[in-house]
Amino acid sequence: MQENRTYKTLKNTLFGFFNRLINILMPFITRTVIIYVLGMEYAGLNSLFSSVLQVLNLAEMGISSAVVYCMYKPMAEEDHELIAALLKFMRKIYYIIGWIILVIGILLIPMMSYFVNGSIPKDLNLTVLYSIYLINTGIGYFFFAYKSTLLYAGQKIGVINNINSGIILIQNITQIIIIVILKNYYLYLGLMPLFSIINNFWIFYATKKYYPHISCRGDLPKSVKKNIITKIKGLFVTKICTTTRNAFDTIFISAYIGLTTVAIYGNYYYLMSAVVTILNVVTTAMMASVGNSLVTESVEKNYYDLRRFNFLFNWFVGFCTCCLLTMYQPFMKVWMGENALFPFYMVILICIYFYFLNIGSIRAVYHDAAGLWWEARYRAVFEAILNLGLNLLLTRVFGVFGTVLGTLIALIIVNYGYGTQIVFKYYFKNISLKEYFFDNGRYAIVTLMACIIVYFITDRLAADGVWGIIIPFAISLIVFNGIYLVCFFQTNIFKQSMYTIKNIVKNIKV
Repeated sequence: MQENRTYKTLKNTLFGFFNRLINILMPFITRTVIIYVLGMEYAGLNSLFSSVLQVLNLAEMGISSAVVYCMYKPMAEEDHELIAALLKFMRKIYYIIGWIILVIGILLIPMMSYFVNGSIPKDLNLTVLYSIYLINTGIGYFFFAYKSTLLYAGQKIGVINNINSGIILIQNITQIIIIVILKNYYLYLGLMPLFSIINNFWIFYATKKYYPHISCRGDLPKSVKKNIITKIKGLFVTKICTTTRNAFDTIFISAYIGLTTVAIYGNYYYLMSAVVTILNVVTTAMMASVGNSLVTESVEKNYYDLRRFNFLFNWFVGFCTCCLLTMYQPFMKVWMGENALFPFYMVILICIYFYFLNIGSIRAVYHDAAGLWWEARYRAVFEAILNLGLNLLLTRVFGVFGTVLGTLIALIIVNYGYGTQIVFKYYFKNISLKEYFFDNGRYAIVTLMACIIVYFITDRLAADGVWGIIIPFAISLIVFNGIYLVCFFQTNIFKQSMYTIKNIVKNIKV
């Protein structure tokens, strides 16, 4: 069973990396074309509308995650009747959500002008642009989006990744052609709802292939429905927190500073989120396997796995942080030019934000796999309130720096600190929380030391153009990983983690 879970996680990770590569490269190329052909304000509008509609997606309330969580056990036990009833419940709720998003989105139309400081390009209508984004957000709920829960719960994430890769590749190529040849922003946006529908139909046929015997039928037992509702309540609060952290940053910058600054911040955030997306491949691929492990293994065994995975993941996060620190500005100069750069202190702040955003990701996998969303409701509320309050105050005083600083403070105090305590209180009940924090403290100190050394070296070997990107990456790869290896190679956690890697390599050969 353990080897089977490891193999599925590995398979999902490999498919996920390919998908994320497409997800990163194609939108990156498209964003670059928009900026150079149409202008920075158009990219700012893209970021703004995406952020506003993230808020609207709160209506989903995390229902899909709650249903997937409830499918882990019946999937393991092959209880097809319960799975079919869960799917029927999901379909009904998604139809309701779709209408809620469309209605609330329409009511927000008169307020859109307040989200933009200054003017928009003269040839654009803010209402029309927003309406296209709104349709694209709401339409998926009516076209088989609920079917994807079967693939997630069945550890077939690779199937979804392959579908997404194909759709994103074709969509972005078509959009680039339209921007370059026709320079028509409306037509560019109009393709999004069309490809969203195609994507959902493709998932529908995939579920028919893998689960032909499961359809929407039957009613959920009251106990299962009550459990789902409880999970949904907790997930809804958690989603509010995540939304305020990500979407409201862009909205505040747009409202207080303007679309050009939104676009520049969006460029930096895009690169950071691209790396986060790659990291999320691992955590997403792990989710179903960890969920299965929580059902079948002991708490002590799962904590043993947590420590190993956490060490390896923090090592990778530290390396990515080092690469961002040394490569951000050289990459931005090549990509956007000198006029689209933030000061270096912003780079440092964004790198710290990136690090603390990700070092708790493995812990978060166990949190979600254990379904602790309701138990974490107060954490989410505290983080959301603190984040919004700090953003409102600090953006007025310090501009973009204040926006990121406020989000970072809330992230460290509430999400990382309080969030970790919840997992150990409700799942790893008899295990010391201090050991986990001590582990992460060691990883953070080594990462900080290595980043300072690598930056000192790369700063002395400053190069221009593409070499300004290649050289820092090569130095980070060698020096950072060398320092990490020297600091940990004699520790038990390193030896245990290497044993895990050997098992993974063994599965690759199989």
